[in-house]
Amino acid sequence: MAVKVYERILQLFEAEGVKTLFGIPDPNFVHMFVAAEKRGWKVVAPHHELAVGFMAEGYSRMMGTPALCIATLGPGVANAAGAMMCARVENSPVVFIGGQRARVTEQRVRRGRIQFVKQAPLFENSVKYSASIEYADQTDEIIRHALRVCQSGTPGPVYIEYPSHVIQADLDVPEPLPPEAYRLVKPGADANMVAKAAELIKAARSPILLVGHAVQTSRGGDQVKALAELMNCPVIQTSGGTAFIKGLEDRTFPYGFSKVANEAVAKSDLCLAIGTELGEPVHYGKWRHWAEHNATRKWLYVELDPAAIGVNRPIDVPLVGDLRTVVPQLTEALKGSPRKASPDLAKWVEADRKRLAELAESAPNLNGPMHTARWVVEATKAFPENGIHVRDGGGTVIFTWTYLQCKPHDVIWNQNFGHLGTGLPYAIGASIADGGKRPVLFTTSDSAFLFHIAELEVAARLNLPIVTVVGVDFQWGLEVGVYKRTFGHGKSTEPGVHWSKNVRFDRIAEGLGCVGMYVEKAEELGPAIKAAFASGKPTVIHVPIDPVANHGGNENKDTPNYDEFRTWYAEGAQ
Repeated sequence: MAVKVYERILQLFEAEGVKTLFGIPDPNFVHMFVAAEKRGWKVVAPHHELAVGFMAEGYSRMMGTPALCIATLGPGVANAAGAMMCARVENSPVVFIGGQRARVTEQRVRRGRIQFVKQAPLFENSVKYSASIEYADQTDEIIRHALRVCQSGTPGPVYIEYPSHVIQADLDVPEPLPPEAYRLVKPGADANMVAKAAELIKAARSPILLVGHAVQTSRGGDQVKALAELMNCPVIQTSGGTAFIKGLEDRTFPYGFSKVANEAVAKSDLCLAIGTELGEPVHYGKWRHWAEHNATRKWLYVELDPAAIGVNRPIDVPLVGDLRTVVPQLTEALKGSPRKASPDLAKWVEADRKRLAELAESAPNLNGPMHTARWVVEATKAFPENGIHVRDGGGTVIFTWTYLQCKPHDVIWNQNFGHLGTGLPYAIGASIADGGKRPVLFTTSDSAFLFHIAELEVAARLNLPIVTVVGVDFQWGLEVGVYKRTFGHGKSTEPGVHWSKNVRFDRIAEGLGCVGMYVEKAEELGPAIKAAFASGKPTVIHVPIDPVANHGGNENKDTPNYDEFRTWYAEGAQ
């Protein structure tokens, strides 16, 4: 059949189950955008290419598939570069497609060319694969290879560019191949390794499951639940894997920020790690909370990338393959031999229930602006059933780890790269992936929210059920704390971290087509959130929070578990 190159690109993505396009249309891609809409695609056009990339990443995390992001040549691709880096560190399979000037002219030695730079070499270190398509008949092989690479081993982004004269060329092509015809789909683990892992689990007295964010982004929660029920043990969340698996909420505890989790880790004699890199936030699985029994604890590791095995710590049984295939293999091997509950599991479940209640009670109530801890408690107590939780910011996120009162099944935030400003695009991308059916609670600090606040117009345009709760202290909270710890309280002018106190996010929201609300009293925040969701309209709630508490107060005493957080940056430890 004869098609245009831009139509063929859409066909190849459709074969992978992708029918949403994020991008700002320009002359290179207007034909593709029109064709996508005619084919029934969702075409989402935000206001900045960096936000485009973040929306695509949020979409990918919810769908468990690659996402497609389009950027115009030159400045558009440059704007998207930060999202490429972010997707690389966050292990998100986003396919970035950029425009380019005609290939025949790129080789000429000329200056003063408009909107031109050699793009592909600039991004080689930020993506897993970078390519320029010089001829129309390369389309299938390069697009398929990009889709292969972004989903093989550790997932990540790829970049492809099309010169303007190529993307509108004619092709005579067959029907697209299914994914399994050109790439390995959901590989399984070696049967001998699965059997060995099953025997170690059966012999363990106090095993734990360490669950990372790939379980959520691969949509593998159901498979892990079936395994966890047979193992009858605690589930320990990494800081990036804070989504709760449905049915396992009571036995799931956050590593580092819960005494129950840390006790379970310390007592464990076997750890089965799934969907995590075993990096700094879990102390490489070797030191701090792991120190006790480190010499004798057995480690099983489900990992798609064989090159990751044994990098940060020795592994007793590597289970190389897609967790969506490997976990069911292991479940099958354990059937007929369910374990009795871990000795302290019931005690830990009860202790964690009391922990949440005590935190809700102990969070300070201030006469003036709301304490950040109380802001988290009241906002997350109002979390809607079956909602999606998106987070952004510095200090507010640290408070959230400790004071969170809900157990959401989907959580999206930027843990590995630490990129502020991703939250609103993530929320929009996630809601688009969901079809706008589930409520989205987006909790953020003011500084992070300002990065891409213009994208509220997209939420309003698409009428997405996103309620944004903004903690407002008119400063870069963590950075203020750094000044005070470095120079002493009252001994520095703290340049660059304070900004105008005249900003009103509720009014900005109204100007961009959303509903705006202003809430000062803690007891009014929960009802305001519930009313916002009941309205069905995208809403921004401006909440003044105490600036001293948010930056850590006197010597950081107000920030919960700050000493734990700082251990992530212990250079050279262990």
